This record gives sequence, C-alpha cells and structure tokens, in this order.
Amino acid sequence: MHTWSTDQVDPKDRFDYWREVRAKGLFGVTAELEADRRRDFFGEFSLRKLGDAGLVELRASPYRVERRTGDIADAASDSLCIYQQLGGGGWFGGARLDEFSVRDGMFATSYSDLPYRTVPLHDDGFHLRIIKVPVANIVPSGAELGELVPRPLQDETALRALLESCFRDLIESNDAAAAGTAPTVQALAHIALIERGIMRPKSRLAQQALRTAHLSLARRLIRRHLARAALSPTLIAGLLGISVRHLHILFEETEMSFSETVTALRLEQSCRLLREQPRQTIAEVAFACGFESLATFYRLFNASESMTPGDYRAQTA
Repeated sequence: MHTWSTDQVDPKDRFDYWREVRAKGLFGVTAELEADRRRDFFGEFSLRKLGDAGLVELRASPYRVERRTGDIADAASDSLCIYQQLGGGGWFGGARLDEFSVRDGMFATSYSDLPYRTVPLHDDGFHLRIIKVPVANIVPSGAELGELVPRPLQDETALRALLESCFRDLIESNDAAAAGTAPTVQALAHIALIERGIMRPKSRLAQQALRTAHLSLARRLIRRHLARAALSPTLIAGLLGISVRHLHILFEETEMSFSETVTALRLEQSCRLLREQPRQTIAEVAFACGFESLATFYRLFNASESMTPGDYRAQTA
C-alpha cells in the first residue's frame, strides 16, 4: 500500500505538485484550479496493487479534472475503470457522453482511454475509489471497449449488489498476493462488462464471475443475519434471487458447505463478543450469534477452540 498527501509539500506548492506529479504522472489527467484557491488545496490518495490491477482511494478539495486527448497519448493505460463515489457527489461530462452525476455510494464504469471532464458537486470535494483493470486480463476475444464512455451503474440493477460485494471484498482483503485477489478482480471486471453489454451473461466467463459474486454476497448476507436462529439456505437464496440448489452448488465449490460456513462465522463472532463485550453473559453471546441452545454453543465452541467459552474469555481478557 502506497499513501501520499499534500501535507508533505509546502502549502504554496501543493496544487502545482498535485497537478504536475500526481494528476498527470499517476492519474494521467489535467487538473485546474483558480490561482487564489491553490494555497488552501489538499489532496491525498492510497494506491494498492492487486496483481496487474490497481485500487486507488482519493480524497481532495474541489478542483476540475479533464482527461484530454493529449493526456491519453502521454499516459494511455488500456484499462477498465470502475469508480465508487464516497463523498457527496460528482459530475461527469464530455464531448462523447451524456452528462450525469453520481451520489454517495454509486458506481460508474468506463474505458480509461476516452476523454471526459469531472468536478465534485459540493464543497467537500472529491472522495472516491477507482479500480483499474488492464483490458488484456479481462476482455473476451473480439470485444472492444473503445465506446465504453463513463456511465453510472443503475441502482435498480441486480448486478449492483454483486459489484458492491466484490468491491468490498477487495477493500477488506489483507491478501497482497495477486493469486489471492485475482478471482475477485476478474469477477468485478466481468460483472461491469455484463452490465455494459460487452459480455454475454450466459458465457462461460460471465457465469464464473456471477458465481464468484453470488458467493461473496451470500457470505455477507449470512453475516448480516447471523443472529437469526432460523437462518437457512432458503432465506439466503431468496435474498440472492437464486434457487436453493444453486446456493448449495456455490458452496460445494469451496472448502466449506453452507451450514459449515454459518457455524464458522457464528463461532468467529462469538469469539469477538467474548473478547470485546465482557458484560454480556455467555448465554447472551450464544443467542446473539444465532445458536439455538447453550448446549450446542458449548459443544461447537469447545470443538473449535479446545476450551470452553468461559476459559476463552478469561484467557483473552
């Protein structure tokens, strides 16, 4: 992980440095800001390599950004870009695309080497994440991204939840190795291409991406509903919009079945509560994690940790 901020530069030089070194050198864009506002400029970013892909989080006070023909010629990257807006909102425009705005939490996708303009909608400036995935790694044979101008992902599409889950997996992952993140990066990119009509949903690559994303979202939904003793495959499959059989097939391709995954996540959460919530009784911890009975909790916990919940709490206090 590489991080940098304008705090490392003299205030009078901050925007000029950001414009010439960071905006042009790292992001391949032209940055503009009125001279009387430059001294107050602030910008920071983090860059994390995910194999050949790069995940950037950027926060900056307001300025204007443009990806011009000259910028593309000087810094072509031939990548699929997936943006997630984290701040108050941003505006996109350009000669070849319809103007649009994105608000907090929304996604947009584009091909890197097309012109565009963007500015933040509010005084809080830019705050967004961008993942850039080289086209050579993800585009099916015969596909072209030359017309993939920036466009927002519609909130109502079922693909949005899958895209968001994969995105969060990458953000939360501590795995720096390319092998650990490659399947999620590829799934994220392919789902974006499905949404843009570049990839056929029934193709082999698309189906693999959807399986990866459905599994990611299934695990998130399980965590969200762990406290429900009635947590079942039927519940999660219904929330995913797939059949129960399809759900079981997703987990059959992993090291743990659906029920084993639920138990493992419940035990993981119980360990956390035993460490962090000393005022909760062991029974309260067990039921908060969705165990149907205290006896079942003790049996499964002892099998997993080789000690009772009480001993675990005393040892980690």
